[in-house]
Amino acid sequence: MTNKVYESAESALNDIIQDGQTLAVGGFGLCGIPEALIAALKQTGAKELTCISNNAGIDGFGLGLLLETKQIKKMISSYVGENKEFERQYLNGELEVELTPQGTLAEKLRAGGAGIPAFFTQTGVGTLIAEGKEVREFNGKEYILEPSLTADVALVKAYKADKAGNLIFRKTAQNFNPVCAMAGKITVAEVEEIVEIGELDPDSIHLPGIYVNRIVLNTTPEKRIEQMTLKAEA
Repeated sequence: MTNKVYESAESALNDIIQDGQTLAVGGFGLCGIPEALIAALKQTGAKELTCISNNAGIDGFGLGLLLETKQIKKMISSYVGENKEFERQYLNGELEVELTPQGTLAEKLRAGGAGIPAFFTQTGVGTLIAEGKEVREFNGKEYILEPSLTADVALVKAYKADKAGNLIFRKTAQNFNPVCAMAGKITVAEVEEIVEIGELDPDSIHLPGIYVNRIVLNTTPEKRIEQMTLKAEA
């Protein structure tokens, strides 16, 4: 079996990242962001990137790092409201944005990974989301045709992996990371722990190693969290 474990995030990305690629990047808010891989992606200097991600990070963290260096030309996202640099670039015409309903985005990635080219959904019917898309009626209801998504490279974050690439996610990190991994032609997983093949309970595995090409160990992720703030402290 090919060795999937790489010494560093940099070594895992250097020979696969190119200008103009499409990347699927895991994460849900600040949860489950592949921090080390994003930092290594920034260091490659790759430009004109299209990033598929539920959100665009925040200023100074996650994909926000790549927005600051203007390495991203287009974002395909669901929620982008916490990034001031994102807002500035979009309003100034420096960044292309394709907003996609959250559930539709997840299904577009899952379908792409499953080899399904497109699917019909009611979500977005009669809104700006439906503009330019095929509309068809099923059982008296209108549906729009959504093309699936695939990526040249997927960057994901998991809690634990074995050396075959089988992954276990924790809590909310399971929302988008598995479907991003499925959609990538090459998938690199950043994990907190790597164990020998056979040590993971088969019933506990969330994503089979067939979807994972490379593994990087990061035992000290920041694990930032989001907290509701009602007012500033006095």
